[in-house]
Amino acid sequence: MAKESNRDRGKTFDDIIREISAGEIAPLYVLMGEEPYYSDIITEKIAAKALAPHERDFNLLTMYGPETDAVRITEAARRYPMMAARQVVIVKEAQLLDHIDDLIHYFSNPFPSTVLVISLTGKSLDKRGSLYKTALKNATVLESSALREYQLTPWIEDYVNKRGRSIDRQASELLAEHCGTELRKVAKELDKLITHIGSNERITITDVEENTGISREFNTFELAKAVSARDTYKAVRIATHFGKHSKQYPNVLTFAALFYQFSKLLKYHAYIKSGKSTSSPYFLKATGAWPSEAKELERSAQIYPLPGCIEVISLIRRYDSMSKSGSRGEAEDGELLTELICKIMHQGTTIRATLG
Repeated sequence: MAKESNRDRGKTFDDIIREISAGEIAPLYVLMGEEPYYSDIITEKIAAKALAPHERDFNLLTMYGPETDAVRITEAARRYPMMAARQVVIVKEAQLLDHIDDLIHYFSNPFPSTVLVISLTGKSLDKRGSLYKTALKNATVLESSALREYQLTPWIEDYVNKRGRSIDRQASELLAEHCGTELRKVAKELDKLITHIGSNERITITDVEENTGISREFNTFELAKAVSARDTYKAVRIATHFGKHSKQYPNVLTFAALFYQFSKLLKYHAYIKSGKSTSSPYFLKATGAWPSEAKELERSAQIYPLPGCIEVISLIRRYDSMSKSGSRGEAEDGELLTELICKIMHQGTTIRATLG
């Protein structure tokens, strides 16, 4: 999610894109934050709209933080454009600039015939510093936050809808599980899917399977769901498939998916113990669950009460450590995974019997 740091201007990502599309291009942009996707889109849009194709050879300059400094950036930004009304100077990976605060002199008085884009990846300017405060006065500033897992499915649906298409909920959840919250990767996969469906209006789960190489049946998302529901047959079947294709399904990723599933369940237990309702708008944020997972978590909580959930997380951590060390003995990846799953299932049964 992109949030606007420039409180004076009140701009959002959509506002900035709309302005650039209309030809309203500011002389200075500071793009920063955890999610680089938004910075990428704005930068590409500026390069496309600020200059005509024949003007770009002499008036579009891209610099990189590790290879330059504030003095050279300032010198480049204060040059006059060649046979054009303006030039564009883009500084990528600006978080790696030495003495970035030295840009304050340029930020205080941006050159009117230059569009300077300062893009920081994964970091933001120090909000206590003079550079940030000066940027708020004289630049368009956007700070983007990384999406939480529960926000990803709505983001996918919104991305597809803005392109005149729609996507099945199962398809969006499978794609979200496959790609994670890295929006560059998600957008790339969605663009491929939109191209694939041609004139069709809706992306289905079959489209996702055919174009991403993931299976709706054999994936870490389905395995984690089967384990948390104590569906032994399905869980062992998926684990066996993973074991036969260990390069495609490495244990390190599978264990991470199981850990994530039970960490959500642990958060669910804590949320319920606090007396709050699952219908509360804070439920998804507090647990990190998908919108469709509330009922599944409720059922899983009955199978794995709080003590059992804690023990399962301990088991996953132990087997993850074993898989990365010599303590696994001669066990293959598939054998290690199947053994873990059987122990988790047994754990759920044992704890319920003890508490019951």
